[in-house]
Amino acid sequence: MTSFPNPMDSIGILTYEFVRLLVQDGDVIVYTPGERFNTAIHDGVDYRYIPIGRDQKLLNYLEKIPGFQNQKRPIFGSQLYYLAYILQVANDLRKQQCDVVHIHNLSQFIPVIRALNPGIKIALHMHCEWLTQLDHKILEKRLSKVDLVIGTSKYITEGIRQRFPKFAERCQPVFNGVNLDRFMNFYVKHNQQNGSKNNSAKRLLYVGRVSPEKGSHVLLEAFKKVLERCPQTKLDLVGPVGALPYDYLVGLSDDSKVAELASFYGDESWTGYVRRYLSELNDHFGADLASQVSFTGSLPQSKLVNYYQQADIFVFPSVCHEAFGMPIVEAMVAGLPVIATQAGAFPEIVEDGKTGLLVERSNADALADAILQLLSDQELRTSMGQAGHQRAVELFSFEKVVDDLLTQYKTIL
Repeated sequence: MTSFPNPMDSIGILTYEFVRLLVQDGDVIVYTPGERFNTAIHDGVDYRYIPIGRDQKLLNYLEKIPGFQNQKRPIFGSQLYYLAYILQVANDLRKQQCDVVHIHNLSQFIPVIRALNPGIKIALHMHCEWLTQLDHKILEKRLSKVDLVIGTSKYITEGIRQRFPKFAERCQPVFNGVNLDRFMNFYVKHNQQNGSKNNSAKRLLYVGRVSPEKGSHVLLEAFKKVLERCPQTKLDLVGPVGALPYDYLVGLSDDSKVAELASFYGDESWTGYVRRYLSELNDHFGADLASQVSFTGSLPQSKLVNYYQQADIFVFPSVCHEAFGMPIVEAMVAGLPVIATQAGAFPEIVEDGKTGLLVERSNADALADAILQLLSDQELRTSMGQAGHQRAVELFSFEKVVDDLLTQYKTIL
């Protein structure tokens, strides 16, 4: 379920890049929500917009019913979640004679599509941990009707295999990718300059939702410690400010560090925390230093690349176990050393000590130490940036990722 032609979220970007390459080998249809049913052909891809007004009205009603949902059976995992939408998709699929239907995250779509398209092959692509968190019995029934389960990392794939061993052979990892062309020109120029920037002030960059599960608060607290030692350092946080809905992660997770994030959903909201932080930063360091923290909001990919160009170090201190980490890979392609956490898929992306540094989750002191280590060592920043670039080009180009995806499709056809 992604928007077009201006995809902003990770699944939207992924879908756009997938179909751009898949259409070279066959016919591709993308189903996506819209105000009314409509179709459009763009670069050879058939986009079909399906109205979701009835679904939104139903969901608003269901949310008001006491006891309708619980921790293991939230509304977004219910069979009623966008049921009218997927019924329209499944009916339209019957006319299209597709070989494979590729679903992102929403396992409740599987039985509807299978009922109306008994001969089609179904691939479920998981970008989160819902298959290891939601009701086991319900999920098992759904997975019995699927042909392929793709995990966006080995971390996600192994978790699904362990919870559903009878379907282990159907579960395969396919990494997310990055558009190399967006960053290659900058990397060449950056490499020719031997990793040095003209300005003496160093810039830290974070890209993603500015939200507690992403560890944004850990980065902000660590930055206070960095300013004490390196007062010229700047921090850019690129992405929308706003906490992920409680039920999507904190309410589902059994992880103690994720559970600690519940405090941001209580008396002090996440946006309240951000305002208080900036006020305290101003009081402690003064307005000039406080202004060195920049919140840009969401940016299109065309403008985002400028921030990678200006940065010296990329920081992504997620508290949750991320399914992947597309901004990390983008930073690696751009030739930036990366600081991330020892969690989820990050150790599959970042080689600790070679392409970047991995630190303990929710540890502002450890994060500050890692930042200061790289700030003080240009040679290390350069070597890590070069090694990270090479690793990203070899493993995470969309061309390679789509080749891997086609290989998995062939196993079920």
